[in-house]
Amino acid sequence: MDRDELLRCLPSNRELFYGGRWHSPISGLYEQTIDPATGASLGDVAEGGTSDVAAAVSAAHAGFLVWAKLKPSERGSIMREAASILRRHAEEFALIDALDTGNPVAQMIADAHIAAASIDYFAGLAGELKGQTIPLGNGNLNYTLREPLGVVARIVAYNHPLMFAGTKIGAPLAAGNSLIIKAAAQAPLSALRLAELIGGLFPDGVLNVVTGGVECGRALAEHTGIAAVSLIGSIPTGRAVMRSASETLKPVILELGGKNALIAYPDADCDAVADGAVRGMNFTWAGQSCGSTSRLFLHSDIHDQVLEKIVRLTRDRHRPGLPTDHATTMGPLVSKAQHDKVLEFIAKGKEQGARLVTGGEVPNDPALASGWFVEPTVFADVTSQMAIAREEIFGPVLSVIRWSDENTLFEQVNELDYGLTAAIFTRDLNTAHLAAQRVQAGYVWINNVSEHFPGAPFGGYKQSGLGREESLEEMYEFSQLKNVNIKF
Repeated sequence: MDRDELLRCLPSNRELFYGGRWHSPISGLYEQTIDPATGASLGDVAEGGTSDVAAAVSAAHAGFLVWAKLKPSERGSIMREAASILRRHAEEFALIDALDTGNPVAQMIADAHIAAASIDYFAGLAGELKGQTIPLGNGNLNYTLREPLGVVARIVAYNHPLMFAGTKIGAPLAAGNSLIIKAAAQAPLSALRLAELIGGLFPDGVLNVVTGGVECGRALAEHTGIAAVSLIGSIPTGRAVMRSASETLKPVILELGGKNALIAYPDADCDAVADGAVRGMNFTWAGQSCGSTSRLFLHSDIHDQVLEKIVRLTRDRHRPGLPTDHATTMGPLVSKAQHDKVLEFIAKGKEQGARLVTGGEVPNDPALASGWFVEPTVFADVTSQMAIAREEIFGPVLSVIRWSDENTLFEQVNELDYGLTAAIFTRDLNTAHLAAQRVQAGYVWINNVSEHFPGAPFGGYKQSGLGREESLEEMYEFSQLKNVNIKF
């Protein structure tokens, strides 16, 4: 497929979608979106601002009044139709995100299916927001109702823009809310195509998609007509959203950064650890995942053997290439700013005494010279005080730390402000359970990495987030409890 054919798969609408129609930004401003593999423009996208958000909220409120009155089964039926459309257009969405994010197209095909599965899951839960009866006696009947909040906003991240936009639809809509999705500023195109394909299934104003930068996100968090706001993003952005939302005391749901640990015990299967370390690092997306297990704690007894396997697997599996090529297994970083940040961390790792065992450079392939590529990078001899072991890089950099004393291990694992995910590799069931209890993280894998399961609540400890998603708990986040007492 040549470049012109690739570009024809991009959405034709680059405006703001709300109230069932496309709208030009009130300011008249547009922002260019860039292909990170080539540096070429993919066209201009509307730059939504405060006035646009106000108009979208008004439209979403009108949609909420209609949507909340539908039977849960009716809401679920429409949602299932939306999920079917996502599945049918999975390859198209993969191409859009490959161009807009740099993630490899072959691996991105799964994202639409993951989003569709999430929508189907919540469609099936639409009738499960049930209240309780409370026995009080003495002529009192007391019961509770779970009701939708109203208009909710969800601000999604750039690393998997279609998957995140799609998976954030299910819970609020199933609960009876209307929704405004703010697409990622760095990669807005697949969310716009999503609106083109499924926006018309819902009553006008129920599903809305806006694009823009900081002003747009702040306006959503501050607006009095927004009943709740969620974010996938960095810790600083999460704090900013909380500050803005606090003005109207609205609840926030945050999935923020991670500096996640993979712990390998001396009895672990060395091949499984090496495979898990490489998969868990998410080199396919150039390490751009908040759940990446970017700190690998290897016990001294297996350290050298596993490290050798990791280096070999990394080199065999992940070579940077053009993301629209189905043979590519690793794409570029999303922007020049992120590219520069990753290279700075690599330089800092060398300066602070870490041993570079593979990668660490910009690829010398002339075909990649215009893109923001960095080789998959592994450092050994990392100490817990080095910057590459403490800060979220959001890039393809794995830090390997040797351990021998278990108490010291968990001091180092838990000393950071992050607590999103963790992985533990051991053959001993008691060791696995005890380690899972000791690690301060919201989502823990045993002898596995990276997999998510509909119905299993996902969310972080400490500054890695607030609230839980991907489960019935997420629907509770987008509902409110009313108590009714009858005296008879």
